[in-house]
Amino acid sequence: MAGLIKEEVLNELRSLLGPDRVLENEPMARHTSFHLGGPADAVVLPHGLDELRQVLSLASRRQVPVFVLGKGTNLIVRDKGIRGLVIKMAGGFDELRFQGPSVWAGAGLSLAELSTACAERALSGLEFAQGIPGTVGGAVVMNAGAYDGEMAKVVRTVEFVWYDGRVETYGRQAMEFGYRVSALQDRPVIVTRIEMGLRQGDRKTIIALMADLAERRRQRQPLDIPSAGSVFRRPPGHFAGTLIQDAGMQGARVGGATVSLKHAGFIVNEGGATASDVLALIELVQEKVKERSGVELQAEVKVVGEK
Repeated sequence: MAGLIKEEVLNELRSLLGPDRVLENEPMARHTSFHLGGPADAVVLPHGLDELRQVLSLASRRQVPVFVLGKGTNLIVRDKGIRGLVIKMAGGFDELRFQGPSVWAGAGLSLAELSTACAERALSGLEFAQGIPGTVGGAVVMNAGAYDGEMAKVVRTVEFVWYDGRVETYGRQAMEFGYRVSALQDRPVIVTRIEMGLRQGDRKTIIALMADLAERRRQRQPLDIPSAGSVFRRPPGHFAGTLIQDAGMQGARVGGATVSLKHAGFIVNEGGATASDVLALIELVQEKVKERSGVELQAEVKVVGEK
């Protein structure tokens, strides 16, 4: 496995960010909720827009490919890892500002932290997000949602930077939100912050609703075992978990990867699973569901890294 980042480039990054925010040959298992994935050539943790633009400029000049990472949820990194530079936003873009019902949030802020802070200020609209793992940036790009709520319903503007350093802002309409999609998916951009419009509500009512949703998740989802969340998109007119159960695949295993007995829409790492195990199990589930019901399940987890 040959890395793509020369030592002189690493030295430039260390000079820019400090050695503690440049992690060489970093195992991606440390940065994904699945707890698997091979090493990245380097993981960097910029703090703020200026540092981010400088990192992107350096990567462009040196022709180093980049991959953007939040908290590593909804993600499978292949066993050979990622060639190039991983830019980790979590922790470095944690702005949180309130002005009445308007909220500005940095892309690296966790959804759980954001929704809790809004609840404490009696702001309603983000209750659905309390138990969704990941960061604000990732949630906006994929229009994350649950329990009849989604980011599209609260987002007003999205600030992002193109890989060439240009900073741009989209309004809600320009984001072209759909089911688990937005206009920014698969574009060379990095979300840096968002503005949301929430509603003033009753603090106790909001907190009670969030507690209820959290308990529902605990009852129905395998939150205590490493996973990437729900693996498959919901097919029109069906529930993925039900189709998987009907195909006899709940509890199916490949290596250390298992279709959860608690929720068939989840694949969990029961210990020692590799990305190859998980990907093989996804294919097996898709095959068996297609044979049983004729429905083609589409994975909603992102797969990255060297094949």
